[in-house]
Amino acid sequence: MPSKSPNARLTSGSHWALLGASVNAVLALVKIACGIVGHSYALIADGIESTLDIFGSLLVWAGLRLAALPPDDTHPYGHGKAETLAAIAVGVLLLGTSILLAVQSVREILTPHHAPAPFTLVVLLVVIAIKEGLFRKVLHHGSELGSVALESDAWHHRADAITSVAAFLGIIVALIGGDGYESADDYAALVACVVIAFNGVRVLGPAINEAMDTAPSPHIEAGVREVAALVSGVGGVETCRVRKMGVEFYVDLHVLVSGEMSVRDGHTIAHAVKDAVRDRMPAVADVLVHIEPI
Repeated sequence: MPSKSPNARLTSGSHWALLGASVNAVLALVKIACGIVGHSYALIADGIESTLDIFGSLLVWAGLRLAALPPDDTHPYGHGKAETLAAIAVGVLLLGTSILLAVQSVREILTPHHAPAPFTLVVLLVVIAIKEGLFRKVLHHGSELGSVALESDAWHHRADAITSVAAFLGIIVALIGGDGYESADDYAALVACVVIAFNGVRVLGPAINEAMDTAPSPHIEAGVREVAALVSGVGGVETCRVRKMGVEFYVDLHVLVSGEMSVRDGHTIAHAVKDAVRDRMPAVADVLVHIEPI
């Protein structure tokens, strides 16, 4: 489990999302301009996908910033679900992008046009290197911070890298094949749409599970049980339920104590369990402890 405080992790994640949006803005302009000049719809489609990536990264950034807000009267458990909603929005954006680009790719295949210019290959190689590097960095930090939204943003970068690879291969075929192969990069764009859709589904799955309060990784529960069992006076741990709220976890715990113990002593042990779990596992925002007699 991440050792940073939830706010620190959310702030760090929002910085990576903002960096992604900035990189996407630059790459979108370059790809669309070079695609128009170089007669490559695959490159133009790649640029459009990067443009949508800007909105995806900004959605993640906004979700992480909102999730960092403290609890209030209307949101007593905090605003962590904003991070989950941002991930769902990115997944839907990926699916929508794949459908729109697929439709336009078919149109381009049916419309005669010039073969792509060779210089577009160089542009794509640079794009692939940048986006793959960004994917690895953002995915690493998303996993480290426990942010499903940041991980979804990383897969958005990977989708962009894959569309660039497809465009690169399509342009090579078009240039080598000559007459009759001008639409090869359009077919490549069509294949890339399938990959983008797959990534959209891949992003949506974990995000929807989190929105439905699906139990997190078993090692989280195991860690809570282990810490609680070590507290003096605890004779065992019965029920342990954990749910994820953004980058934080909320725990419901039933611990066993001596049936002869006073209410005051049981209350003291309950607080000791709560403090121990939160101290050892900083990502746990709150622990509700119910005392059961042995």
